Amino acid sequence: MSAWSYVWSHIKRRKLLCGITILAVALTVALFTLMLLSRDGVEHGAQKGYGPFELVIGAEGSSSQLVLHTFYRIGSPTGNVPLALLEEVRSSSEVEMAFGVTSGDSYRGFPIVGVDPAYFPSRYDDRKLNSGRLYREPGEVVIGYAAARALNLKTGDTFTGSHGMVQAIEYDPDETNHVSNDHDDEGLAHDSDAGNDQDRPGADHHDSFIYTIVGVLPKLGTGDDRAIFTSMDHAWIVHGLDSGPREVTAIIIKPATLLGASELKNKYDELDRVQAVYTSKAVADVLNVVDSGSQLLLIVMGVCAMLAASTLLLALTSSMAEKKRDVGLLRLIGKPGRFIFMCLIGEGVALTAGGILLGSLSGRVAAWLFGDVLFEKTGIQLAPYGMATDEGAFLLFALALGVVASAIPALRVYRIDAISLFRN
Repeated sequence: MSAWSYVWSHIKRRKLLCGITILAVALTVALFTLMLLSRDGVEHGAQKGYGPFELVIGAEGSSSQLVLHTFYRIGSPTGNVPLALLEEVRSSSEVEMAFGVTSGDSYRGFPIVGVDPAYFPSRYDDRKLNSGRLYREPGEVVIGYAAARALNLKTGDTFTGSHGMVQAIEYDPDETNHVSNDHDDEGLAHDSDAGNDQDRPGADHHDSFIYTIVGVLPKLGTGDDRAIFTSMDHAWIVHGLDSGPREVTAIIIKPATLLGASELKNKYDELDRVQAVYTSKAVADVLNVVDSGSQLLLIVMGVCAMLAASTLLLALTSSMAEKKRDVGLLRLIGKPGRFIFMCLIGEGVALTAGGILLGSLSGRVAAWLFGDVLFEKTGIQLAPYGMATDEGAFLLFALALGVVASAIPALRVYRIDAISLFRN
């Protein structure tokens, strides 16, 4: 009889208890796997989330809020800055490229962002659209990959926006919150008869301004996947600001040199009600907060791991009486001590390894099943097909913990005297 045959026979005799033990280990490992994949997703998204734009200028307020809203489409803007500031920035020799960004409106929870279409080749090089083309005039939009999937929209569809971030609004087709291709003319005629307050200077025209999707972006793995893009002047048209001073929400800048970035920051930080932010520093500040939360979560998960190890220890301890007889018989028939110890510790190692394998696989299946939904809602992108940072070390630690938990009852049984056992 081999050590494996002995271990397998014990597991088969106690299927329920062994199954519960494997599930306890698997659940802990699956949660750890998801947490590590999520942490990697946050860090990866943060690193590639702002592209070459190392500097952001916006209204005075939280620097993290400005960067999160501008690049990651999270939260609300800090305010607006004059359009004239964008022209001044572009004229600087220290600036390689600069784009103005307007935001504040949305469609069913996804932000509508105004930016020059040259932004896309500047940031994503030669990435081709999934369908259609980039916008050329007000009212034309390009929709991000995740937003298109969540809203079930495609090239040629039309819709009207809302002010602010309105989540999943209920709409009536007769009110043209969403207008299909077959009713474009009817929808425009309906909106042209809106109430008299629409004609007031400065009045909002959300219900009468219809956006037409002319392109769908490929999956970019950034916050742009969860946004709807159009020309920068859409905000002025929708809010009735065709004349007078105009503003933008933020100005994103690719400096010509590192020294130029420093000079630009110092210059525009001195302006009243304006802030210039190093994008990388603001992102690092956010990641520090995330890391602090991750450390707290790791402590909680460590407690879960200890509970799983305790379950394993109890499962092995419950069969000590049976194993004492087995050890006595094995010694009487002349089996070596190493073989006997391997038989005793093998059950715990097998249960731990089975739980680790099942948990790691389950965590990846969950990441694959819910990854797109999580990205659409939070912007966190999970990569279920690779090993997360520190995952290998964690799995080895889990296996070592299982070996230690198995060795405690195994040593107690191993030390018994076979002759005295049968004499009793």
